[in-house]
Amino acid sequence: MEVADSLLFILDPVDGWDSAGEYCLSCLFAQGLPSYALAVPGGTDLPPKKRIDARKKLSKSIEKRFPEAKLFPLNTEQESSLLLRHLSSQKQRHLAFRDRRAHLLARAAEFVPSQDSDLVGTLKVSGFVRGQTLSVNSLVHIVGHGDFQLSQVDAPPDPLSLNPRVVKGQKRSQDMEVQDDSGNGADEMEEDVKVLMKADPSKQESLQSEVVPDPMEGEQTWPTEEELQEAEDSLKANRRVVKVPKGTSKYQAAWIVDDGEEGSEKDDDGDDDEDDDMGDDLMEEAVSQEGESSEEEAGEEESETMTVSECLRDDQYDEKMEEDEQMLERYKQERMDEMFPDEVDTPRDVPARVRCETLRPQVVVKDGTHLNWFQKYRGLKSFRTSPWDPKENLPRDYARIFQFQDFSRTRKNLFRQIEKEETEGASVGWYVTLHVCNVPISVMESFKEGKPLVLFSLLPHEQKMSVLNFLVRRHPGNSEPVRAKEELIFHCGFRRFRASPLFSQHTSADKHKLERFLRPDAALVVTVYAPITFPPASVLLFKQRSNGMHDLIATGSLLSVDPDRIVIKRLVLSGHPFKIFTKTAVVRYMFFNREDVMWFKPVELRTKWGRRGHIKEPLGTHGHMKCHFDGQLKSQDTVLLNLYKRVFPKWTYDPHVPEPVPWVRSESALPEREVEME
Repeated sequence: MEVADSLLFILDPVDGWDSAGEYCLSCLFAQGLPSYALAVPGGTDLPPKKRIDARKKLSKSIEKRFPEAKLFPLNTEQESSLLLRHLSSQKQRHLAFRDRRAHLLARAAEFVPSQDSDLVGTLKVSGFVRGQTLSVNSLVHIVGHGDFQLSQVDAPPDPLSLNPRVVKGQKRSQDMEVQDDSGNGADEMEEDVKVLMKADPSKQESLQSEVVPDPMEGEQTWPTEEELQEAEDSLKANRRVVKVPKGTSKYQAAWIVDDGEEGSEKDDDGDDDEDDDMGDDLMEEAVSQEGESSEEEAGEEESETMTVSECLRDDQYDEKMEEDEQMLERYKQERMDEMFPDEVDTPRDVPARVRCETLRPQVVVKDGTHLNWFQKYRGLKSFRTSPWDPKENLPRDYARIFQFQDFSRTRKNLFRQIEKEETEGASVGWYVTLHVCNVPISVMESFKEGKPLVLFSLLPHEQKMSVLNFLVRRHPGNSEPVRAKEELIFHCGFRRFRASPLFSQHTSADKHKLERFLRPDAALVVTVYAPITFPPASVLLFKQRSNGMHDLIATGSLLSVDPDRIVIKRLVLSGHPFKIFTKTAVVRYMFFNREDVMWFKPVELRTKWGRRGHIKEPLGTHGHMKCHFDGQLKSQDTVLLNLYKRVFPKWTYDPHVPEPVPWVRSESALPEREVEME
C-alpha cells in the first residue's frame, strides 16, 4: 500500500464491509489514503424495490468513511469500462513521505550470490522510478529487510513502452555518458541494457547507523608536576581524623568509614530498564485448574452420534485461562494507576532514603536486591518552571546516537534543496534495474513467494539512529491495557520495526510526565530509539498476539527527532494528618524513622485538597513529623510529597518484523466435529 497510486474498494451490495474490512480501513486512513474508487458488484438478483433500498442503505453506511465518494456498479462490461476510465483520469492524491523520496515497486528481480558466500549477494531489481529522481550514491531501504547501498543503475528496455521503436530515456542517457555493459559478460537478452551510472565511493552515503563510543574518550593524560602538587595540597586540606585500633596502617585507616557517611553508591546502569517492570517481575503465574477426567469403560448400551462445535471442548477453552489471569492483573494495575496516580508505599523495614520503590500492592524484590532507590529522585519547587539540564546523567546508549543542532532548520533546508535543485540520476518514469549490494538471500525468497518488493531511497541521515517522538492517540477499537516499555510494532512511513517505547504527556513545557499506561482519552507522545525520519510521516502501533496476528492499538504521526526531550517519572509518597491545628499538623505513615524525615525535609508538601506546606521538624523516632501549611487541613485530606527522576527508553530496536498472520474466522465459525455421546 506504500506505493499504490489508486485503490479500488469492492463492497458488498448489502452490508458494505465487515469487521475485518473496518480494521483494514482504519489502517489505511491512518497511514495515508491515495486516490480511490468504490465499486459494488452484484445485486441484480434482488427485486427492484429491495435493490433500491439496499443501495440507499449502502450509501448511508459509507458516508462516515467516504463522505463524497461515488459508487460504481460492476455488472456489465460497459460499467467496468466506465470504472477504468475514472481510475485513469481521476486526480491523484499526494502523500508527503512518498513524494519526497524516490521509490520503486519491483517487477522483476534476480539474485547473484557473492564469491564469499551464497547467502549474501547482489540483488538486481527492475521497476519504474516514482516520486523523485533516484541517485546511485544514495541508500535504499527495502521495506521489511533494512538499508542497503547501490553499486550501479542500468537502463533495460521498457516492457511497457508506448512507442517500442524508441527506448525510453535514451535521449537523456546520452547526456549522462552512457557506457555499454560489455565487460559484464551479459547474455544475448541483455544486449540492449545500458549502464546509466555507477556509484562513486567518495560521494556514496555510508551505512553507519550508530556512533561507536570510545571508552577512553574524556580520559586525562599524565598529570603535570603542578597538577600533582595541587592534588597533594588538596589532600592535606581535606584530611580527617579517625579513631582506629592500634597497629592500623594508613592504608587500612583510609578505608574506615565515619558514622556520618552514607553507604556505597549504587550502580546506575540498567536502572531505567527496571523502572516500570517491577509489577511484571513478581506477577504470579496463573495456574489453570485441571479437572481430573475419569475414564469410564464403554458399556454395551447404544450410543448416538451428535455434532458438537470445536469451540466447546473444555481442554482447549481452559488453555486461555492463564492469559485471562495476566490480562486481569493488567486491568487492576491500570485501574489502580487511575485511582492513585504515581503513588507508592514506603515499607517499614527499609529507610526511605535508601529504600526500594514499591508499587501498590506488592513489595518488589529482584534477585534479593532492592530496586529503584529514592536517592536517584529529586524534589522540584515547580514541575513546570524548575530547571532541568537535558545533558545531565545521560545513559550510555546516548553515546551511540546522532543529534542535530537544529533539526527543524536541517529539515527545511533539505526539503528546499529537493524542490529547487535537480539531482543527477534516474528520472521519474524511467524503467531501471538497481544493483543492490550485500543483500541476504531471504529477500529474494520472500519475492519468490509472491510478496511485494518495495524500495525507497533514503534522504541524508535517515540511516542514523536517534530518539524519535511520535504523537499518537489510542485506537477506539482496542481496549486492552498497554504498559510503557512493552514491545510494540511500529509502521512509520516506509519503515517497520519493533521497539519498547515510553509514554509521556504532550505539553508545551520543557518537561513531560511519564505515563505508565497508554491512555484512551488523551493524545500521548511515544519515545523510542529508531532511525531518523524526516516528518511528515504517519505511524501505526501494533501489538502482536501469541498466534502471530497484529492488533492496531494506536495511530498518529512523527512529532520530532529530539534526544533532549525530557521525560520525567514522578513518585508520590502519601501521609495522613494525625493531629490538626490552625496552620500546622502532625503527619504520619509517610515515613517510619526520624532520619528519613530529615532527609526529605527540603521537599515541598502538597495535599489533595490544594494546600501547600513544608516539613518543620520530626517528632519522635517513628516517622511522625510536624508540618506547616498555608491553611488548616481537613481530617479527610491526604498529604503528598512528589519526587522526580528522568527516564530513558530501552534500546530494543529490531528492524526485522515478520509478516502478520492473516485474519481467521472467529471461534463461532470453527469446523464442527462428530463425537459419540452415551
